[in-house]
Amino acid sequence: MNRRVIAGVGLVILVLAGCSSDRKADRNARALPIVSAQQQDRPGLLTRLNPFQNAAYRGGPSRAVTSPRASGRLCGIRGLEGEVIPPITAAVAGCGVAAPVRVTHVDGVKLSQAAIMDCDTASALHHWVRKGVKPAVGRTGGGVTGLRVAAHYVCRTRNHRAGARISEHGRGRAIDISAIQLANGAEMSVLRDWHRSEHSRALQRMHRAACGTFGTTLGPGSDGMHEDHFHYDTARHRNGPYCR
Repeated sequence: MNRRVIAGVGLVILVLAGCSSDRKADRNARALPIVSAQQQDRPGLLTRLNPFQNAAYRGGPSRAVTSPRASGRLCGIRGLEGEVIPPITAAVAGCGVAAPVRVTHVDGVKLSQAAIMDCDTASALHHWVRKGVKPAVGRTGGGVTGLRVAAHYVCRTRNHRAGARISEHGRGRAIDISAIQLANGAEMSVLRDWHRSEHSRALQRMHRAACGTFGTTLGPGSDGMHEDHFHYDTARHRNGPYCR
């Protein structure tokens, strides 16, 4: 009789423990982010060129980042604003960002579109704005208020060439800037103002200031592919910064 009672009590304990585990698993499942079909990687040109279509969050998010978190001190840098976002993976080998951030403002200067990159690149961009852009612009047009972003994270090859290496854009290490926006509403356009303009000297000065801050600095006259924008990335080169 005693053995039957003991066995019955043990069975009840096992059932209750199983129910508790099920409820805990349900709560954990509900806590995971829901990924829509549009966020999954799809083969094809549009996926490779769209930074959001190829930014699929596969599996569970990292322990450090479970959802976007806004910050006015992004990457530990005062004046760097935006949010930490979950790791980015892509179907194309070599693309993705392990610890990405989405930057909106740099030292009080607004980006025309929020730009995805890693913290090393965000830090370099912040340094360039403070030490390169602002001194070059000075009080012209009331001072700099914005940067026109031509490109940031996107999974593609270098210069969109078939068979080429993955661009630093595809690793979250690059940003392209096409114009400097001023307080009076005017712009210093790389395409329009690089040559023979009242803004030529300022643009050329800030571009030179990027050399060394970034690993790669490209602009008009570099290779025929950057006549309308500055390309900056934090790739490391064996012989030091590559600047053209």
